[in-house]
Order: sequence, then structure tokens, then C-alpha cells
Amino acid sequence: MDRDIEDLLRELAPQVLGALVRRYAVFDSCEDAVQEALLAAALRWPDEGVPENPRAWLVTVASRRLVDEVRSEQARRRREDHVVLATPQAELLSRAADADRDADRDDSLALLFLCCHPALSAPSRIALTLRAVGGLTTAQIAAAFLVPEATMAQRISRAKQTIRQTVDQTGTPFGSLGPAEHAERLGDVRHVLYLIFNEGYTTSGGDDLTAPALAEEGIRLTRLLHRLLPGDGETAGLLALMLLTDARRAARTGPGGDLVPLAEQDRARWDRSLITEGIELISRTLPRGQVGPYQLQAAIAAVHAEAEHVDATDWPQILLLYDLLERVEPNPMVTLNRAVAVAMVDGPAAGLDLLAALAADKRMARHHRLLATRAHLLELLGEDAAAVEAYRDAARRTGSAPERRHLTARAARLAAGCR
Repeated sequence: MDRDIEDLLRELAPQVLGALVRRYAVFDSCEDAVQEALLAAALRWPDEGVPENPRAWLVTVASRRLVDEVRSEQARRRREDHVVLATPQAELLSRAADADRDADRDDSLALLFLCCHPALSAPSRIALTLRAVGGLTTAQIAAAFLVPEATMAQRISRAKQTIRQTVDQTGTPFGSLGPAEHAERLGDVRHVLYLIFNEGYTTSGGDDLTAPALAEEGIRLTRLLHRLLPGDGETAGLLALMLLTDARRAARTGPGGDLVPLAEQDRARWDRSLITEGIELISRTLPRGQVGPYQLQAAIAAVHAEAEHVDATDWPQILLLYDLLERVEPNPMVTLNRAVAVAMVDGPAAGLDLLAALAADKRMARHHRLLATRAHLLELLGEDAAAVEAYRDAARRTGSAPERRHLTARAARLAAGCR
């Protein structure tokens, strides 16, 4: 399938699903219908061309598939029960003629808040939203959560069932949440957008290091959320973090698609317009009130962005920000990144001491990022043989082909020097 069409369908999928859920209020059935419409588009558009209004086309086709399914189910039940159904599903048939109404309305954010329903656990809210709005596969979501794919598939399935049951019981119209409900679900919505962007910036598996369309969708949805809540500091911080991080994307890969680490990147290839926007946004946000983890991460990204070359990086300032971040939101990945800052300020041995404590965390003990960071600090310390083994171990454990090539190449280079 043409890459442009594939990217367009990924962009439109949550908008179409949101339109159907708003209209028909049966989440799981709507998702099935949208998937069928996307498949139809993938088969027809390359030969017939993209319709003038592709979103309206998808909404119409998905609505017809949903209604056809309802009619088929009703006919089956009539044959079994010899009665005419008088259920809420029957109302779907009366809405078929209205399939084109509001076809251009973007319900992505409303869908985000629906997926973050309080009846779901926090992990289930995030997983369902990544599936329905972000378009991530179950395998990608499982990698983000550091859990087996089968576990994640069950979690998503249960979440869909819960959404349907709670919507049926409450009868709350889609998109009708008040300020209290928005505030209650906002933290999970932000975390979902963060994970969507991260999967686009560095994919958890496959042949490509990045999935630009996914990163751009994370930024697009965060811009919408920031527009809706311009006074929310953490949403502004999240947007600034995405912009400052995405500014480095072009410099992260070489001509053959191989990974280029931050210290070796050509900073002339960084997107200065994104950096300027991100720095201005975080500079306006930080002084306004309570500082949260996204604002602190954005501030760290800003320090990196302001350094004209790697040797000009203000590592003491970065370490101070990581100290604050670890107090505000302690987690293994923060500790991992802080260990690098400690190594740059106090020496690699001090950073390795911090990594040793992470090895006791079951989520991180054999994680490739921990192993790769350990290898890097061992290399800085001059312990090349140990670094070679750590690089090789990290390469075996990553699902990303570019990361695997990079780690294998570093191991080979060091091994050659040890002979």
C-alpha cells in the first residue's frame, strides 16, 4: 500500500472511530466497523484514488458496515426467538441516513477521554487509548508497558467490554464530560500522548528507528489538548518536551538509517523552529505554578537543545533537574537517565553505582536500555572487555533493528581494540 495512504489512514482512524462512537455509542462494534472501512480503503484507494473527503468516506462506509451487522444480528435473533427486537441496537438503523452529518468533526480528544473512563484501571485506560486513538499494535503497547503481548491483549479486550457495559448502564452521551470529569482523567490522557509520541520517536521493534507519523500524531493531539486547556502547565510541558525532542529526529539516523547517539549528532540538522517553539513554551510555563514531571523533562531537553555542541552541555544543570524529577516522579527510567548525568558530572564510576541498584528491579534488570547504558559507562571508564559483553547483551535484547546494529557495531569496534 502507498505510504501516503497508509499515513492518512492512521491519522483518520481515531477521528472516524470517534465519529461512530459519538453517533452509535457501542465502542467495540464501532471499532470493528472502522477496521473494516480502513481495510476497504486500503484495497480501493490505491487504484481508485483518495476521495475528495476521505474522512467522510470512511465514516459512511464504517456506518454502513455497522448497520449491516446490526441488521444481520437482528435477523438471526428473529429466527431464533420469533420476535422483533426492541433494544437500543435497533436505534442504530434509524441513524444510517445521518452518516454524513458532522463527518469533518474531529472527535479524537473526546475519544481520548472516553478511553480514560474511571471504570477502567489506569493501565487499561492507557492501553485502550493507545489502541483506539494512537493506532499502536498490541505488541507495541506491550513493549511500552514491559509486559507480555498476551497479557496486554487480554487487558485491552476487558477494557472494551467495560466501556460498553458502563456506557449502556449510564447512557452518558459521547463527548459530554464536564470539567470535573476532564480533570479526573487528564493525567492518564497526558500519559497516553507521551507513550504515543515515544513509540513514534523510538519504535519498540522493527526495521526503522522512528515512526514519524506516530510521533506527529502525538504532537497533534497534544496541541489540541493544550488549546483546550491553555492554562494547564503539565500539558504545556508535555507539548514542549515533544517539540524539543522531535527537533532532533532528523539527526538521529545516518544515511543508511543507522542510529546516531546524541553525543555524535550533527546539531546543524536539528529543527531550530521546533526548538525555538519548545523553549518559548517551557519558559512561559515554568514560572507559573507547581512544576510537574513533564515540565522538568522539557527543561532538561531545553538544556540539551541550547548547547551548540556536546562539550558545551550544562551537565550540572541537567543533574539538578534530574534530582528534582526523581523526587517528583521516581521511576526506573528516571534513575537510568540520572545515572548518565551523574557520570558526566562525577565520573562514570559514580554512574555505574546507581545502575547497580537498578539491576534489582525486575522491570529493568535485563532491559536493553539498562544494559546499553552500563556498556557506555564501562567504555568511558576504560573497561573495554566488560563493555563489549554489555553491548552484545543489550543488542540481543532490543527489538529495534537500528538499535541492534548500533550496539553490535560498538561492541565490534571495542573488541577490535582489545586484541
